Amino acid sequence: QVQLEESGGGLVQSGGSLRLSCAASGMFFSINTMDWYRQAPEKQREWIATITSGENTAYADSVKGRFTISRDNAKNTVYLQMNDLKFEDTAVYYCVARAPGRRDNWGQGTQVTVSS
Repeated sequence: QVQLEESGGGLVQSGGSLRLSCAASGMFFSINTMDWYRQAPEKQREWIATITSGENTAYADSVKGRFTISRDNAKNTVYLQMNDLKFEDTAVYYCVARAPGRRDNWGQGTQVTVSS
C-alpha cells in the first residue's frame, strides 16, 4: 500500500524559510515522479513543483527562484525547500507520487502559515 507522509510545515514570518519533507512507503520510490501541490483557503489546488526519476525539475512561476524540490532515493523522501516565504504562500502543501500503471497517490498535507 502506497503511503505518503508530509512533515515540516508550521508558522513562519514573511521572508523566512521552511523545508517540507514527504516520506514514501509501499512503492519503488526511485521510479516515481514526485510533485508538490498546495491549496490555499477558498482557492483551487495549485501545482508548484515536480522532480522526475531522472531528477529533472520544474516549477510554477509563483515559486520559481524561491523554492527548490529535491529527492533522496535512499531515504524514499522528497523535499521542498522554501525560502523568502510570502503571506500568499500560506496553504496546505501536498506531495504526490506518480508512476506508470498506477493511480496518483497523494499525501494528507501539511499546513504552512506565513505571517505578514
